[in-house]
Amino acid sequence: MAELVVNGVSYALDEDGFLEDASVWNEDVAKALAPNEEVEELTDAHWKVINYLRDYYDQFGVSPMVRKLLKDTGYTNATIYELFPTGPGKGACKIAGLPKPTGCV
Repeated sequence: MAELVVNGVSYALDEDGFLEDASVWNEDVAKALAPNEEVEELTDAHWKVINYLRDYYDQFGVSPMVRKLLKDTGYTNATIYELFPTGPGKGACKIAGLPKPTGCV
């Protein structure tokens, strides 16, 4: 099992680099995970998606379908991929500290 160390604290990651425990996530963890997903700096647009994903997960216990993410954030699929080059499932959910979405390759 891999781990991520941020500010002296170790966080367990699964074999795909997703946090093992979504409840330990914080903004510093997001910033540490971002470069691995080809995101150099988290902008307000990134945080809008990340906070939406976390809120949705907290409410429903799963990550939203991409169509729901697009509808609720107002972003296009192209914009999501500009923000998160590795995709909404792999990149955005990983940076948001969520488990790997079902069906995510």
